[in-house]
Amino acid sequence: MTREMPSLFIAHGSPMVAIEDSVYGRYLDQLSRDLPVPRSIVVFSAHWTEGCQTISASPQPDTIHDFYGFPEALYQIRYPAPGDPALAIRIQELLVSAGIEARLDPARGFDHGVWTILSRVFPDVSIPVVSMSVDPALRPEHQFQIGRALAPLRQESVLIIGSGATVHNLRMLHWNREDGQPEGWAEAFERWLESRISEGDIDALFAYREEAPYADWAAPSWGVEHLIPLFYAMGAGGDPPRGKLLHRDWQYGSLANSVYAFGELV
Repeated sequence: MTREMPSLFIAHGSPMVAIEDSVYGRYLDQLSRDLPVPRSIVVFSAHWTEGCQTISASPQPDTIHDFYGFPEALYQIRYPAPGDPALAIRIQELLVSAGIEARLDPARGFDHGVWTILSRVFPDVSIPVVSMSVDPALRPEHQFQIGRALAPLRQESVLIIGSGATVHNLRMLHWNREDGQPEGWAEAFERWLESRISEGDIDALFAYREEAPYADWAAPSWGVEHLIPLFYAMGAGGDPPRGKLLHRDWQYGSLANSVYAFGELV
């Protein structure tokens, strides 16, 4: 029997989340206990940007270590979950049916926006995974519609995840502050976002650049790819587009480790 899945937005934080003993890492370790077991997982990753919606179609994706200057132990991690080429084709068909151009990439592996969180949430690597690109040049409502086109997959036990960060400005981080209280501007943006998500106020969310406090600090134009997976996940959650905050903690003063659910868990 298939179970309808939620869609999730999961902050992937620092790559260190894959190996460190942290508040957020421990939360991710137990997150799967609150979820039905998915048949497959689809991840929109902030670390894969393309001008055309692109879908990984490799049967056995590689693990991509797309970061620099971290401990050697992090580069030794592999996440050898299988891909799901048949699901990739189905995703392409759903998108094309919705008038959205989409292509398959038979060579794309799992970037760290995919494997760092999945290695904590689903460590047994038995569930097939398809990764999805994001396009920062699109308006939020278009990103939302791409996610909306995939909403039927949730009724087929497919878990859809947007992986990014709601507050992500590397130039504003305090690297000597591992955990603790956030900067006021970061908390103000995050609280605004949480309120609009819980209300399902998609018009305000689509206009976050004009309406949210400190939007240009929290989601600067040169780093907006980390926020936009939220819109894909929100669209995939179906109607009504309300979400629920499942977890939040902070690192480095302004890096938000937030998890939101849309759909079944709300």
